[in-house]
Amino acid sequence: MTEETAVSTADAIGVRDAVTVNMPADSAYLSVLRTATAGLAARLDFTLDEIEDLRIGVDEACAMLLSQALPGTELTTEFELTPDGMRISVSVLTADGRLPARDTFAWTVLSALAGEVDAEVGPDDRVSIVLYKRRGTLEPA
Repeated sequence: MTEETAVSTADAIGVRDAVTVNMPADSAYLSVLRTATAGLAARLDFTLDEIEDLRIGVDEACAMLLSQALPGTELTTEFELTPDGMRISVSVLTADGRLPARDTFAWTVLSALAGEVDAEVGPDDRVSIVLYKRRGTLEPA
């Protein structure tokens, strides 16, 4: 069975790949998260440029969230691998559940790097930034 067939079969029965990384909400641990992002993106055959965009995008999302994370809490990152891309949700517990401003340069950069970007507030004032990056399509030669 080829990899293409395996992916198609997995789609047909609704199977998905998901990875969750929990770590202290401290910028000292972000290198681990950048490495995980690159490894998972490479598994999906993203180009080197797309992988670097995702690494920087995850780093930017974390920087936005860590500034309001409650001390001593965890940063949770959920990766969902799909046939055409990757969904990444980064979240932290905050004191006030304030969403990141969408009219900032940082949000503009994040949107350019990741493709689709959203933010949401969940239970206990957990703020999440969700990125969805699709693999580039190959141009005919």
